[in-house]
Amino acid sequence: MAVEFEAPAPLSAPEFEEKDRLIFSDSERVNPVIESAKWAYSRTNIVQINEDGVKSAARHIHDKLLAESYTPRTWRSHPLHICPLEPHDPADPSNKTVLNWIFLISSLNFSFWSEKEGEADRYGVEWQDAWNSKKKKVWTGYWSLVAALNRALQDDGIPITDPNFYSSEILCPDYVIESVFHQSSQSGESIPLLQERIAVMREVGFILCNGFGGSFKGFLDEFQRRHNGDGTALDLVEMVIETFPSFRDEHYLEGRRVCLWKRAQILVAETWAAFYPSSPDMPHPIFPGPRGAQIHQLTMFADYRVPQILHHLKILSYPSSLVHLLREGTYMPSGSTEELSLRGASIVAVERVREEIMKLREGDEGEQISSVVIDFFLWDLAKRIERGEEKIEGIQTDDIVPCHRTRSIWY
Repeated sequence: MAVEFEAPAPLSAPEFEEKDRLIFSDSERVNPVIESAKWAYSRTNIVQINEDGVKSAARHIHDKLLAESYTPRTWRSHPLHICPLEPHDPADPSNKTVLNWIFLISSLNFSFWSEKEGEADRYGVEWQDAWNSKKKKVWTGYWSLVAALNRALQDDGIPITDPNFYSSEILCPDYVIESVFHQSSQSGESIPLLQERIAVMREVGFILCNGFGGSFKGFLDEFQRRHNGDGTALDLVEMVIETFPSFRDEHYLEGRRVCLWKRAQILVAETWAAFYPSSPDMPHPIFPGPRGAQIHQLTMFADYRVPQILHHLKILSYPSSLVHLLREGTYMPSGSTEELSLRGASIVAVERVREEIMKLREGDEGEQISSVVIDFFLWDLAKRIERGEEKIEGIQTDDIVPCHRTRSIWY
């Protein structure tokens, strides 16, 4: 599969009433994704944001974040994550390994919903339940990707996260990649979009090897050079979009370009979280400049799981016609009106939740809440609810409806 797209053109800001604009300082840039999401939300007019739901859910999320001490450092607690050593040493060669691992996972972080959702024979990968454990389990969904790569690295000795390896059809033939993603014995389906995943690996690997010394660390070194060490998270997102066509999550609505940039933003957010220092007062090794990461400029990552939990929390309201489509499992093409409405509304809604949490935290010192952390929390919450480990209490909720079904490389 050839993944070729034209370079993104500058977006003209849509016109919105002043009350609809998010509040930024005069010197602060607005993420183009926010403007695009507002445009898609207003023009599709299908999914709606429930302001009462925003306020009650924001307080619930705020309280849970505090109660669970949920911070960017929570990223390090996931049992399958590879974490950088601390204290941070720029010369430590393991930094390159961690960064390559994060980059490949973000490159392939798309389309994990299953036709066999809820069934034992859905696609899954058998591996240990944590890096330092001998106990085996079957991982499904997004975690099947992480488990497959970890299994290849540790059990099979395949350097699958090295761009110099996976970019080469000689060193790494297609059948090797196919073997990396082999399903567990009880699975009745294979990983979705396997050929598209192989094509993405070839593309991003080729670009890293031919322009950035064969590693994501080399890409970040060039990012630092271009920005004199003071680049922000949004600067890095834009460099990713400019460099890698398969990260360019953009569509057209009424002749206007709508950029959603899910995987580019999550790549930057995962990198930020993985290397987040033990104290927020310490400089961030990826964003060491005076401005820091400015992570609050990023949006949530518009996929199919977070809209589901936003609807459950009554932050989003769906018309009965959309609920019917979701319950029937109707396929929604990438870029369709319904899909852009779901994704656009989710981005705007999480920005509203962030605003409400900031009001609740008014006067508190420390780093302001970001949509990135809210997204991380909501995604983890959705998975806990799916596994039956948690139930929302204390606020009104809607019935959980199935995720929307879209097959694409974008999410």
